[in-house]
Amino acid sequence: MKYIRNTLDFHISEPSVLSLGKFDGLHLGHKFLIRELEKGQKEGYRSVIFTFDIPPRSLQENDCRVLSTNKEKEHIFDEAGMDYVIECPFTEELKKMEPHAFLKMLTDRIRIRRIVAGTDFRFGRGRSGSPADLKKYEDELGYRAVIVDKIQYRGEDISSTRIRKLVCEGQIEEANTLLGYPYFLTAHVRHGNEIGRTLGFPTVNLLPPEKKLLPPNGVYVSSIALDGEIYYGISNIGCKPSIDGVYPVGVETHIFDFDRQIYDREIKVSFLSYLRPERRFDSLEALQRQIRADYKKAEDLLTTVL
Repeated sequence: MKYIRNTLDFHISEPSVLSLGKFDGLHLGHKFLIRELEKGQKEGYRSVIFTFDIPPRSLQENDCRVLSTNKEKEHIFDEAGMDYVIECPFTEELKKMEPHAFLKMLTDRIRIRRIVAGTDFRFGRGRSGSPADLKKYEDELGYRAVIVDKIQYRGEDISSTRIRKLVCEGQIEEANTLLGYPYFLTAHVRHGNEIGRTLGFPTVNLLPPEKKLLPPNGVYVSSIALDGEIYYGISNIGCKPSIDGVYPVGVETHIFDFDRQIYDREIKVSFLSYLRPERRFDSLEALQRQIRADYKKAEDLLTTVL
């Protein structure tokens, strides 16, 4: 996959099927768009994803946390088998571009044969462009528009907004259902204070990217991807309330049956199930007893699902 970023000077000369959007989380609804791109690949076209380097809504919202960072999206699209991903800078010029001018800019730079979008897709200045505009300019700009209906779960549309709300509320299992995979975080392992090791439960410590949306503070059953292998463990999201001092919100993960040093390595931690809220314990001994109980409960849960 070729990932194009930090430039407006992109050109793809091969006949292509293009899909546009924010693709935050790449959930089950997005997968229907991806299927249309896969159909195009089978017909000999290149699959192209066009997205912006920041969510346009972030210009109006102070707290605009995302389900997937740009780096995580790159991994997701690569796994989905896309040929090109264009992460376009959201410049003042693009913000002011009318829908027709925006589509003309794309068709001048990409040999588009098909554009795939959802029924709620909006583009151009003030989000004034709609799927009807994609259809309107088909003949003039030389592509065919494929508009994909939203899919539903329990009577409601699957959307990134709905999933963000579920993650914020701690309903991680339902969020995972709508995503089609466990909600995850990728980050580099940092040095910690090694309290977990002294308690007999060594942890790897991650500081999440600033804009990454995290579930509520608490303890979760998790899976960990490293070097192509999958491990399991328990992850605590929080600020170490039982340890003296002030700490930023981080993710500490105890990986079952694992005792390698992996500082500065990038790992992927997926949140499978919620165990309990974060608590302050009066002593390290009490904390150790609770971790043992968490460990046992996590093992029991994993036995039922693996």
